[in-house]
Amino acid sequence: MLTASFIARALLSGLIIAAIAWIGRRNAAAAALVASLPLVSLLGIIWLWHDTGDRIRLADHMQATFWYVLPSLPMFLVTPLLLRSGVSFWVALAAGCALTVALYLLTIPLAAKFGIRL
Repeated sequence: MLTASFIARALLSGLIIAAIAWIGRRNAAAAALVASLPLVSLLGIIWLWHDTGDRIRLADHMQATFWYVLPSLPMFLVTPLLLRSGVSFWVALAAGCALTVALYLLTIPLAAKFGIRL
């Protein structure tokens, strides 16, 4: 069942994404700056804290977010490289996403070797 809180959260998150797209039509660098801010992560952190008040769960969430950001970064280099090489948007985006998924799958066991549980 959808609650008012869930709907408000979804609307706010959607507004952030829409704002990034709107800004991007005018200034790509400004949109990239806004997109690079961890706004959605911060909202998720605030909502998780509000819903649970659980410090350990929140700490685990934030640490896992850090480790999952790292394997996602190459997508932002590979996809533009492919686009500039003439690859179609959807193929370039799919390749960037596939790379990210592959790196996520490598990150989990690699992190575990260093005692980091994701």
